[in-house]
Amino acid sequence: MNIIGPKIKALRLDKGWTQEQMVAHCHLKGFNISRGTLAKIEVKKRGVSDFEVKILSEVLGVTTDQILEDY
Repeated sequence: MNIIGPKIKALRLDKGWTQEQMVAHCHLKGFNISRGTLAKIEVKKRGVSDFEVKILSEVLGVTTDQILEDY
């Protein structure tokens, strides 16, 4: 359902974050996401809107282009 899930996971792991830590950082940015939802995104079982891609890139400290660069 999405093409960026594995990239989100890789970037999260590069930061040494657990899913719970990533979710906490998302909450600080105003993105109310659960650990279960993040897990579904990472395994491509849940779609990701353009707004969510933007927030996820900000949380991970990368550009949206960097998230999409392999596609």
